[in-house]
Amino acid sequence: MAYTFRLTDDIPASPEAIYAAWLDSRGHTDMTGGKAEVSPTEGGAFTAWDGYIVGRTVELVPDERIVQSWRTTRFRDDQPDSRITVALSPIAGGTRLTLTHENVPEDHTGYEQGGWQEHYFEPMKKYFAARDRN
Repeated sequence: MAYTFRLTDDIPASPEAIYAAWLDSRGHTDMTGGKAEVSPTEGGAFTAWDGYIVGRTVELVPDERIVQSWRTTRFRDDQPDSRITVALSPIAGGTRLTLTHENVPEDHTGYEQGGWQEHYFEPMKKYFAARDRN
């Protein structure tokens, strides 16, 4: 059975900066360290982490929310896409990013147990902290 989980982390950047980087091929690549190609429109396709992740953007609320269908090369053909919602809320010193990942195949617990933190949240913190120093 598929499941849903939610993760929250604080990123040292404005919601506007995170939103813009997430939806920009170069920004997403630089922010995560894995090559990305992103069409920044609702219905637009994207790939991330050198093609490991693919999907489409379902909904955009500028500087507040990004909703995307999401699957990795580890999904079996009979497994439907999962769905992520990236909610951005301003806080002192940056943004509280709340990620909700829905319809995750039950055998893919690694996304919740360190995958998002290792491949998105931690690189994002380093990227935006370094950007502020320059």
